[in-house]
Amino acid sequence: MTMNLIFLCTAGFFAAFIDSIAGGGGLISVPAFLIAGIPPHLALGTNKFSSSCASFTSSLKFAQSGKVDFNIIKLLAPFTLIGAILGVNTVLSIDAKYVNIIVVVLLLLVGAYSLFSKTIGMEDKFKGLKKKSIFLGMLLALSMGFYDGFFGPGTGSFLIFGLISIYGFDFVRAGGNAKVLNFVSNITSLVMFAISGHIDYKIGIPVAIFMIVGAKFGTKIALTKGAKLMKPIFVTMSLAVAVKMLYGIMN
Repeated sequence: MTMNLIFLCTAGFFAAFIDSIAGGGGLISVPAFLIAGIPPHLALGTNKFSSSCASFTSSLKFAQSGKVDFNIIKLLAPFTLIGAILGVNTVLSIDAKYVNIIVVVLLLLVGAYSLFSKTIGMEDKFKGLKKKSIFLGMLLALSMGFYDGFFGPGTGSFLIFGLISIYGFDFVRAGGNAKVLNFVSNITSLVMFAISGHIDYKIGIPVAIFMIVGAKFGTKIALTKGAKLMKPIFVTMSLAVAVKMLYGIMN
């Protein structure tokens, strides 16, 4: 195993560990691929392959622990998929600069609100599905699927925050459902990368193995420690993604 691959596997482990708790793992994994000298198109495709394997693992662990509401998922997942397909097909027709600015502002608001609100996501207040929550959930799924297919950074943060706001979930339950919906949207872009040949499987498979292990550890800790651990990590990653994107805009 080369030093580059060891570096990527290590970075992948920590990226998946963080991502399974609060999202934002791409902040670690994508730059790692680029630092290792992987061309950008291959870096994005290979990262999508490896991180999707980790995302599936984390989704499965959350589901096995009863933190995924399949009655909600079966309603929202089709809208996530439709949104992702539309997003992938729209990627060339929208100026990413303006999307960057909007996303940075929203992430800062989400992070700041979550930081200063003592109660948000700390207790599970879900009281069943209502027409309003179903409609808002479908709207969230469609818009986040579109955003993830088109752009991506911060999708996990927006999904978690949206699910907490709409359904009254705590961070753990919101994280479990967000992970499944995020995986659904990832499938679309993963297929596109695979068809275009932008996945290096010789690198992607070993990195995926380490990411799967990281996801297992991260999910286990999230389920054990609960919202008290997930909230500060969620706030940190939301603000970190915003700062990184803001730095990119300024430079």
